[in-house]
Order: sequence, then structure tokens, then C-alpha cells
Amino acid sequence: MTTGVLVLWGLVGCFMCLQQFRLGADAMGHATAYDRALYAALPNWYDPLFAIAVLTGLVGAVLLFMRRANARPFLIASLVATIAQFGWLFASTDIVAHKGASETLGLPFVIIAVAAFTLWLVGHARLKGWAV
Repeated sequence: MTTGVLVLWGLVGCFMCLQQFRLGADAMGHATAYDRALYAALPNWYDPLFAIAVLTGLVGAVLLFMRRANARPFLIASLVATIAQFGWLFASTDIVAHKGASETLGLPFVIIAVAAFTLWLVGHARLKGWAV
């Protein structure tokens, strides 16, 4: 059950990535002038890093759903890409100062927590013999 929810989570992440590619700053709803300027200022590697984060997370979740321990490298790549993506955003922009911590930090922390939990879960599954 848990791994099925993680696959759905990965699919939602891929959908959100596609929405960002398609809609840009408007992907999360009506964008302000600040949102548009921020999105326009993102480095060229930012969107591909987002794609790597969600695709490797989805592959890892599917492999974990299939009880495969080889999900681990995909989940590591996803966690590293996610931390790099959000780390750059918060360290290199004024988004927190502009929008406030309550509006900007919650979802990224949840996303990183789910990625870390999924990585822990594959290790736990290997120890218990649930994943080979």
C-alpha cells in the first residue's frame, strides 16, 4: 500500500514538472510579477534538474513497488537533485523574504521528507527481505 502511494506521489511530481515546463510561472496558479521575474531568472539547468528529480523518484518508487532493491540509486539521485534544486532556490533568491517562510518552505520540506522516507524504506525493505 505504502509503495503504491509513493508511485502516485511520483506521478503527481512528474505532472507538476510537465506543468512547469508548459506553463512556466503560472504552473502553481495565477503568477504575480515577482513569480514571473523569478521564473525568468532561473538558470538553464533548473528545469532539467526538476525533471531528473521527479523521474528518478518515480522510477525508484516503481522499482520499490516491484520489491526491487535496485531502487536505491534512483532514490538517492532523486533526493540529491531535489535538495540541489530547492537549496539553490532558497540560497540564491529572495523568495523567502519576499513571500514569507510559511508560504515557501512547507511544500519543499514535505517533498524532501518524502524522498528521504522513500530512501529509508528501500533500505528497510532490503533488511527485512522484502526487496531483492
